[in-house]
Amino acid sequence: MPPTTLDATALEKLVSAAVAAPSIHNTQPWHYRLDPDTATLQVRAVAGRALRHADPVGRALHISVGAALFNLRVAAAHTGWEPVVRTLPSPAEPDLLATVLLARGVCVSRRHRPGLYDALWRRHSSHFPFSGHPLPPGTTAELVEAARVEGASLWFPTVAETTRLLRLTGQAERRNAETAERRAEGRAWLREGASDGLPGSVVGRRDAGGRLPLRDFSGVGAACGPPVRFEPRPTVAVLATAHDRRADWLRAGQALEHVLLAATARSVRTTLLHQALEWPDLRAALGEGAGRPRHVQLLIRLGYGPEGPATPRRSAREVLETGP
Repeated sequence: MPPTTLDATALEKLVSAAVAAPSIHNTQPWHYRLDPDTATLQVRAVAGRALRHADPVGRALHISVGAALFNLRVAAAHTGWEPVVRTLPSPAEPDLLATVLLARGVCVSRRHRPGLYDALWRRHSSHFPFSGHPLPPGTTAELVEAARVEGASLWFPTVAETTRLLRLTGQAERRNAETAERRAEGRAWLREGASDGLPGSVVGRRDAGGRLPLRDFSGVGAACGPPVRFEPRPTVAVLATAHDRRADWLRAGQALEHVLLAATARSVRTTLLHQALEWPDLRAALGEGAGRPRHVQLLIRLGYGPEGPATPRRSAREVLETGP
């Protein structure tokens, strides 16, 4: 039977699950407000945690909040609630990105595989070298389906196309390193605790020595150590949407987290490559080729290897308020 009341402990667990999601530079740009009379959670963006230089239009902020929204859906269903989601419910309140009504007395729908709730607590980006062992076809098919049910597309490009995408990622990484405003913005979030210094982060294009430009979506700066030899042929997936509006960015965030949790449940490690998405010309170049006229939202590196360390998270009490 579904629960009949939402007590403080259950609410804190739901919000803790939401904030376990990845976010650009680990900014965690979200705030939650509960209306106890209707058992509805408002999911709001926090303007003060936006990135003026790396994300001026707020695309990545919406993706971050969308990922947290998916975690909230998974946790609600796991607890026995039916999460009824409305995205962008009030044009007069642009910071209100979603509402989640926790419905009672209904049969909870299952739109995702079992095990995602456990996976959301274990999911971390990994900056370590992967084994190079290919993902089984069944796993890639599951990840493609995870994106599809959230209204997005996921595909695995050819080796040649992957090389091109990584070249663009390396070009963006160099631009970020050479742009004073981007460097300062990144350092500011690092000082706040976005990273504890992840081994294996490197700068520069992938070359004959196997170097790969890696920086976590959570904003781990590249200069965290000496170059590390990565797998010579990384597996990279492309996440995209048919359109490029705010609703699509939220949709992409939910699809992203669904893919990441499904991968984690299969013991597949992931790294989020966001560098080229931060530059309009490079983002446009990411979508060229392969006959796919879609809007690329993120690149995801996948493989088998060590689990990445956790990054700090704000507590549920820091991001939640209750009231009428």
